[in-house]
Amino acid sequence: MIELSLIGIGTGNPQHMTLQAIDALNAQDLILIPNKGVGKDDLAGLRREICHQTIKGNGPRIVEFSLPVRDETIRDYRKRVDDWHDAIAEIWWQNIRTHLPDGGKAGFLVWGDPSLYDSTMRIADRLQQRADLKLTVIPGITSIQALTAAHAIPLNEIGAPFTITTGRQLREQGWPDSADTLVIMLDGECSFQSIAPQGVEIYWTAYGGMENQISLSGPLSEMRDEIIRTRATARAEHGWIMDIYLLRRRVV
Repeated sequence: MIELSLIGIGTGNPQHMTLQAIDALNAQDLILIPNKGVGKDDLAGLRREICHQTIKGNGPRIVEFSLPVRDETIRDYRKRVDDWHDAIAEIWWQNIRTHLPDGGKAGFLVWGDPSLYDSTMRIADRLQQRADLKLTVIPGITSIQALTAAHAIPLNEIGAPFTITTGRQLREQGWPDSADTLVIMLDGECSFQSIAPQGVEIYWTAYGGMENQISLSGPLSEMRDEIIRTRATARAEHGWIMDIYLLRRRVV
């Protein structure tokens, strides 16, 4: 039997690891680390560093594997993502069968928290449909927590709701009616450009919780261009970027 653990590791800072996550890492027989290729191998390096700092003794075997590339020629977004997840699940399964032929405990280090705009549990579900597999999920500090901590702001106004959504949704659907506070994730297009900036504050953070964290905030009308420039420079310097931002309409 395979026992699969999805371990939330926070946003790249080893100090974000919970005691539960550290115990789970040390209990594994195998840790699988995805490598996204040239320009993004810092992410694999951060996972290796977390293992180095938190695993005691010899610890589990650590194996890296290459992630398949999503086929951007598929026009239907859902099918594009589903096909990609199928391919990732197949690679997971090949590695687990190769390195744990008699069963055992396999762990994946999940950026942030496995529950929030992350597909790891959906990929794990594909494995559960084909094998006798027990799934355990270890929560982790989210990028939203890193964002609000970086700016020392609460996530919501008093008694008010907030909405977590994506850059794609903001571009295509506009500001939702559900809340005056939005958290925007998975946005490679700086989608805040698509909304009217009047009366909107933005709190933007890249590499939240890491040593190279960058944070900017202020009226969207004043910060928009600076954030775009800063983001482009940081991405060119590091070869990759993870950023998140909060938009808040000031209601008079």
